[in-house]
Amino acid sequence: MLRWLFFAAFVRPLVFLFLGLKVRGYEHLPIQGPALVVANHNSHLDTVVLMSIFPLSSLPDLRAAAAADYWASGGFKAWFASKIIGIVPVVRKRDGAKLSAQEVLEPIDSALKAGRIVIFFPEGTRGEPERLQDFKVGLGILAKENPLVPVLPVYLYGLGKALPRGEALLVPQFVDAFVGAPALFTGEVGPFVRHVQTTIEEMREGAGRDEVWE
Repeated sequence: MLRWLFFAAFVRPLVFLFLGLKVRGYEHLPIQGPALVVANHNSHLDTVVLMSIFPLSSLPDLRAAAAADYWASGGFKAWFASKIIGIVPVVRKRDGAKLSAQEVLEPIDSALKAGRIVIFFPEGTRGEPERLQDFKVGLGILAKENPLVPVLPVYLYGLGKALPRGEALLVPQFVDAFVGAPALFTGEVGPFVRHVQTTIEEMREGAGRDEVWE
């Protein structure tokens, strides 16, 4: 109930009214999971904005992959991330040693196999506003392990300026979310990762040109 109230009473008014979020490609959103939602990452707002484009009825199935060392380190932040946002905590190191890609991605893989809609940022970290970093191979590994799970590319525009990395003050900024057609794993990890990144890059190039999205 707290999660539903947070998104219904706070997040959705914030992103749709204050930020004026405009969504293109609603028809591509999955009705139910499993699905892997892949997007560029420029702001802490990215996750809640992506969750807000889904109907509230989808909240029980929505999850977001997030670094456990930051979001699950204890206290109120960990409780909020787990119970309200609904993160899938991703552990990157254990006892000071780096984990293998399969070990790092295992919680996300489990969430997909449980039928969840998982938000995943293949750049691995937040980048500069409106700049796309190279996607990590983890996206391809997840797709290979779940070949029947649709991968939904999304390009977010404006959030890197509304709440950029390192800033705490929200700046009014028109925001767009471009939702592309889902893709299924094509058989090779590298080419599939490049295909999804190219798709999102093409969305970036088309941002602001309404005729592309009509």
